Amino acid sequence: MKKEEKKLPLAYVGETADAISRLTKHLAHPDKVKLEDTYFFYGNKFNKSATLDIESGLIRYLSGDGKYKLLNANLGLVDHNYYQRDELYQEIFKAIWEELRALKICRKTLSDIDNSPLFKYSPYKALSPEQTKNLIFLLEAIANNDKKRFVIQGGAGSGKSILAIFLFKLLHTSEEDFNFGTFKDEDYRIIQLVKDIKQANKNLKMALVIPMDSFRATVKSIFKHVKGLGAEMVVGPADLRKNNYDIIIVDEAHRLRRRVNLGPYFGVFDSICEELHLDKNTASEVDWILKQSCKSIFFYDAFQSVKPSDALPEQFDELMNNKEETGTGNLISQFRVRGGLPYVAFIDELLLCKRPQNEPKFFLDEYELSLFHDVNNMVDHIKKKEEQEGLARIIAGYAWPWPSQQNKTAYDIFIGETHLRWNSVKRDWINSANAINEVGCIHTVQGYDLNYAGIILGNEIGYDKEKNEIIIRKEHYFDANGKNGIKEPELLKKFILNIYKTLMLRGMKGTYLYVCDEALRNYFSRHIPWHDEATSVEEDTSGPLIPFVNSVPLYNLEASAGGFSDLQQVTGASQLYPVPQDLRITREHFACKVVGESMNKRIPNGAICLFRKYDSGSRNGEIVLASHIDIQDADYGANYTVKKYYSKKVKNKETGTWQHESITLMPLSTDETYENIELKNDETAQFTIHGIFEEVLSP
Repeated sequence: MKKEEKKLPLAYVGETADAISRLTKHLAHPDKVKLEDTYFFYGNKFNKSATLDIESGLIRYLSGDGKYKLLNANLGLVDHNYYQRDELYQEIFKAIWEELRALKICRKTLSDIDNSPLFKYSPYKALSPEQTKNLIFLLEAIANNDKKRFVIQGGAGSGKSILAIFLFKLLHTSEEDFNFGTFKDEDYRIIQLVKDIKQANKNLKMALVIPMDSFRATVKSIFKHVKGLGAEMVVGPADLRKNNYDIIIVDEAHRLRRRVNLGPYFGVFDSICEELHLDKNTASEVDWILKQSCKSIFFYDAFQSVKPSDALPEQFDELMNNKEETGTGNLISQFRVRGGLPYVAFIDELLLCKRPQNEPKFFLDEYELSLFHDVNNMVDHIKKKEEQEGLARIIAGYAWPWPSQQNKTAYDIFIGETHLRWNSVKRDWINSANAINEVGCIHTVQGYDLNYAGIILGNEIGYDKEKNEIIIRKEHYFDANGKNGIKEPELLKKFILNIYKTLMLRGMKGTYLYVCDEALRNYFSRHIPWHDEATSVEEDTSGPLIPFVNSVPLYNLEASAGGFSDLQQVTGASQLYPVPQDLRITREHFACKVVGESMNKRIPNGAICLFRKYDSGSRNGEIVLASHIDIQDADYGANYTVKKYYSKKVKNKETGTWQHESITLMPLSTDETYENIELKNDETAQFTIHGIFEEVLSP
């Protein structure tokens, strides 16, 4: 027997100028009368606008916290703009939230909730004017019964999922749950339309269809936390065989399937087509939805179709061209990436090779976009972003096989000396415990938001310089269901470009790229700044440099990246060197210049690098700044070097202590003439590690 899920306690948020009257009304409400405790927040700075804003904020964040199932409706939550909102009332809201945490009414911090799917896809969102326009269009058409089908088109990040979930919640909200005191004029129009729809359709039966298994599981968990909704309302296309519906809403409709490259799903697909009296060879899951619903709403983006099994764009074109039965709408604005529509347009031009060569490199103050010379540097940077802000992930094109699916100890992705694994879980991978140490693909990230995306472009995609066009290498593309049966090279190219465009629109705050193919990397570098360029910091003459606040000591030495450098004495810092604002520094950090080409996969020749002073602990596999008294190098002389460090220890039988038997200092260079520096036995006693490399500050 299936274990019964634990029911969440109920909560309600409301503002009022008359607490007694409001509580009396609640006692007459069938659900609110069950509430046991009441908490009041009040103050002499709570004007009407501030109060409504705090109310809407508490609804959104309590929903995202997930401890309670909220009884609130999802209207009247507008983004209020009023005097001192940012400088005063946001701080008041933070104080209220911390008080609620102290009372154990909520559990999570505001920043944790900002990164949670419960918050990102909550129906308690303020719709934009563009979303509101499409919402009213849909409600009017449903209420007037003049259309049977609807297609709302919008690119990645345009708010399709938010609108789909908002609409679903809206049609499951009782009239008595709306708080009329907070509504604007268009809200009243929406409420009247909802009333009309419900009067015409008693016990409205609806389903929210999400084709992708991973994203569907995430939305199911959201529906558990909202009054009037339930996880069983979120279904996959195959579940539609069981019931007919008044309204079916389909999110990510471009991922509905047809009978191509379905693998084990062929049998299910064929049996459902037979049950629904459809021709399996010509039907798609789009036809299932049309057959099983009185009215259907598709949220669709042709440019996110990534596999030959996806329903054909021609089928959606046919739907939209039938003006008598189908209504259409568009979402243009960009809500996900802070780079907005200029960034989206840039990605289109870049992947289609339509950006003029004389254009300056793309740069936006509000969005981070950069190329990395070394994939390991990008992985390290993403891990730092994860520590600082959360929701930073490495994702890649499907350019490597997946042996770790069968052997959990195996690695999948090999780039030089870097070894990585694909995602170990399929459902909700982005929020899984070990996601930061793994690599996701299109099938685990489509539909989700990230703060920062580190994207690896594999060898299945390259660049022809003479033709100035992207090229595809089918033999390096390992998604069998994504390429089998495709005879037209341009079709496979379209799918792979759609994949990378979709991946490059995941990161809300920034996107970092590592490109395996050299020609493609050089092409990208004409239009995208290298990470070293994007983060290089010039000294700020408008204010003083403060040690370990906005700067670190720059020591008077030049560590060699080719061997041990000329003998130098480090007597103190000759100057301070500025560091980026988002970099966490301590009194253990310092900078120095690294010269030579033996570490050019990680460190460009002449780069100013950030190091952390080494005290103790394991340093195997780390890049270290080290010195040795006696070792000489033909190119660089003696003393300092920067290398990747490995050591082998043996136990002294007489003393019982461990000591170095050998130390290997390994170059990371594109020049294969550089060799390891080997220190053995007594030579290791003269060897000293001064610092652990963290990152390049300036090229």
